Amino acid sequence: MDQIKIGKFIAAMRKKQELSQKQLAQRLGVTDKTISKWETGNRMPDASVLLKLSMELKIDVNELLA
Repeated sequence: MDQIKIGKFIAAMRKKQELSQKQLAQRLGVTDKTISKWETGNRMPDASVLLKLSMELKIDVNELLA
């Protein structure tokens, strides 16, 4: 898995849904710093959050990780 590529995809999909990092973070129960780390490729979302993240971004989990 390419963390930077996945991070850029998360950022693009979040922006497409017109969500700020803070809004997405609140919906997922994480901090906006966590969202930032995902989007810059410094960290991957935990498995426990992947399903909820994909639902918020209106994508399939496989699409998120592909």
